[in-house]
Amino acid sequence: SVLESEKPVLVDFWAEWCSPCKMLGPIVDEVAGEYAEKLTVAKLNTETSGQTAAKYKVTAIPTLILFKNGEEIERLVGFRDKEGLKSAIHPHV
Repeated sequence: SVLESEKPVLVDFWAEWCSPCKMLGPIVDEVAGEYAEKLTVAKLNTETSGQTAAKYKVTAIPTLILFKNGEEIERLVGFRDKEGLKSAIHPHV
């Protein structure tokens, strides 16, 4: 699970109707590939997993939350380009 992972886990909170989410998705996929050895990436659809989104107080999407040792260590709200995403993740992996 996300909270028990030995590697940091980046969770992408998104929804089908969210245009910025659709633009961010391929960037998250690219970063997941580049950091495959050091990072696990999960996607969570807020439409089908609303309770989980609410538990983490995700009120706007896209939201990316980075977990390490079961704790939230970084939260990015809104669209980020690839370099912005990598610069936020890099210190933690």
